[in-house]
Amino acid sequence: MSRSNPRIYSPCARSPWFDKTWNEKAFYGEYAGRLVLMNIVGATEEEYWCLRKQVGLYDVPERPVEISGPDAIEFLNRALTRPVDRLRVGRGSYGLLCHKGGGLVCDGILFRLAEERFWYVHADADVFTWLSALALDYRVEIRDPQSWVLQVQGPRSLDVLARACDEPPPAEFRYFDVFEGRMGGQPVLVSRTGWTAELGVEIYNLDPAVDGGALWDHLLAAGAEFGMRASGQLSMNVRRIEAGILNYPTDIDWSMTPFDAGLGAFVDLDGHDFVGRDALLDAPREARLTGFHCRDGNPRSGSIVYRGDNAVGRVTAFDHSPYFGHSIGFVRFDSAEHMRAEDLHAIDREGNRCTIELQALPFYDAEKNIPRGLEPADGKIED
Repeated sequence: MSRSNPRIYSPCARSPWFDKTWNEKAFYGEYAGRLVLMNIVGATEEEYWCLRKQVGLYDVPERPVEISGPDAIEFLNRALTRPVDRLRVGRGSYGLLCHKGGGLVCDGILFRLAEERFWYVHADADVFTWLSALALDYRVEIRDPQSWVLQVQGPRSLDVLARACDEPPPAEFRYFDVFEGRMGGQPVLVSRTGWTAELGVEIYNLDPAVDGGALWDHLLAAGAEFGMRASGQLSMNVRRIEAGILNYPTDIDWSMTPFDAGLGAFVDLDGHDFVGRDALLDAPREARLTGFHCRDGNPRSGSIVYRGDNAVGRVTAFDHSPYFGHSIGFVRFDSAEHMRAEDLHAIDREGNRCTIELQALPFYDAEKNIPRGLEPADGKIED
């Protein structure tokens, strides 16, 4: 086995920095047609605390699609569940795509890079094809910019950013802001976003011919004095569950409306005509997905949740939280009425019954103060 020809049998694309993270102990998953670095050396809990207290560098698989042209705003207003007219250049916004029946096609973040140029960075769905089909009657170009993303996440992330940029980043760089710059001479797009709900940034290569190894080394060097370490998706997954960040298509999917997922705040039904609006006007408004604690077992993703002998839902995500000291996760119920149920249980990995205690999402920092660089309203989170 060699670094240049690892024994990974997958048709998925590999990131430009793949060779920098691969080793015999690393393992991978697949997401959005790309390989996902799940774990580098098996130190998930150490990586988690590095993320919480210092800063981690992550190779993640989300894909951007570029939408540009004179009808870009009109088109995106039709495609997304909230209008984009007031989104300023240099800003981003969470956005949902729905199909005619009101179910979720995908979720993602829309960045406005210029007056008529946007990037929609999305989860694991064929968004390029979906948008291309919707765009037939609009003067827009749907393009794959062939970009990959690195995430620098944690309390010291902005220190790393200042050290990594060839020119100083904007003096005012707020949550969901985005700018174009250079790192180590290479053109990048940088956003104040991430998949951890920690203070952090995402870094996208703007040149498809990026020197991935050089960019990776440049970032590690910039983060060395701040304790940055390369980390895998598993440590990020723990934190996103704590933060109530949903994953498409495991937590939410085509069969769920935004209301089912508790995402009704991102739907504008008042005078905004988008794909799926007619169905959503009459859709139930109660959520049927929430968080849970499990203190006496480790249920699997996909485990059936029972009330007595009756199956009422299933686990869509779970992990051991080093902060709480036990398993937490998400449960998706068959109907909203079960969200108020008690005496719930699932079957854990060993085949034993374990108690499910429901918890509203997120598990803490509901105001998203941590990624804004502020103290969380419910107190500073420490180990």
